[in-house]
Amino acid sequence: MGHYIELTTFDLLLAVGLIVIASSISLALRLGLTRSLAIAATRCMLQLGAIGLILKKIFQINSPYLVLAWLAFMLFMASREAVRRAKSKYKGINLDALATMTFTSLTVGLLVTQVIIKVRPWYDPQYVIPIFGMIFGNSLNGICLCLDRFLEYLRSRQREVELALCFGATRQEAVLEGARQAVRTGMIPIINNMTVAGIVSLPGMMTGQIVAGASPVQAVAYQIVIMFMIAASNALGSMLFATLAARRLVSNRGIELQIGGNGNMAAKGARP
Repeated sequence: MGHYIELTTFDLLLAVGLIVIASSISLALRLGLTRSLAIAATRCMLQLGAIGLILKKIFQINSPYLVLAWLAFMLFMASREAVRRAKSKYKGINLDALATMTFTSLTVGLLVTQVIIKVRPWYDPQYVIPIFGMIFGNSLNGICLCLDRFLEYLRSRQREVELALCFGATRQEAVLEGARQAVRTGMIPIINNMTVAGIVSLPGMMTGQIVAGASPVQAVAYQIVIMFMIAASNALGSMLFATLAARRLVSNRGIELQIGGNGNMAAKGARP
């Protein structure tokens, strides 16, 4: 244990051949993806290369202020990406996304790093940055699925929700079923991943640790913590985002939505 094979620049150039295979298939089948593949592969190499150099410097300096600054940058980019991916938009979605990502990452991230793993010092970038990064990435996916499902529910069940409001239901009672469906949708991916972990596929962190020379038993232990962490962050993030969206979109007057990010009003109800 403890041995790993270092990749050289030449090895990475050989890996480009894998993209050539994918591009060849695109050309043969006339998929029209060759240019997109080339751009995506180039961006991937440049972005990951830049991140590698930045993280190397952060690890060397090992300053809590630098670690916190990097986490804040990751948080901002994750919340921005969540809004960009959302099929539907509404006024205040940027703030809701940032609040959701902040609360979820702090709650789950601190629990994992400070209580379960017991990282010392508390800001150790070797642990804190990857763990929070996984929370950001997976929460982003979960809340996007949740938000799209919740807004679709409000569009399709607008009259039912407004009728419930007319008969005295609170906002929470009127949208409870939609919130349940949304949170369920946000949690399905991680449930599926946990179900097949270790049987159909080896999760990414576990594979990375084993390749880097860690004990398979320890790699499994870390992966279990990570999978449970993702489940908690998806559940918490989905519930919070659905709650914040409901507060902005549903009132005693009815439902008000904007779709497509173009500012056009999609649905606007009024309580008699």
